[in-house]
Amino acid sequence: QVQLVESGGGLAQPGGSLRLSCAASGFTFNYYNMSWARQPPGRGLEWVSAISPDGSDTYYADSVKGRFTISRDNAKNTLYLEMNSLKSEDMALYICARVFPESLRMDQYDYWGQGTQVTVSS
Repeated sequence: QVQLVESGGGLAQPGGSLRLSCAASGFTFNYYNMSWARQPPGRGLEWVSAISPDGSDTYYADSVKGRFTISRDNAKNTLYLEMNSLKSEDMALYICARVFPESLRMDQYDYWGQGTQVTVSS
């Protein structure tokens, strides 16, 4: 069974940093595009970033370009999101998601985790 378990969320100050992790199991991790999405309070799900199976291609929403970095360690079946220069609008539940196989869009998921909460506050 596919499992995606996020960790690393917590409280950060504006301008601060957090590193999120997603531990994947139950599938061949290095065959899949992976994404991070987020759900701000009172808002819908927003796609944040994606990465190709071998990590060679990365994609970012305009709102996080230059501040967030997605990466993966296929040997550890782990996806990461390094978040820098955090802003109040980054406060959200951050969700790790597997992209539909052969999808042309990185915001189409077939599995996702429960998420980890990121709070940005002074």
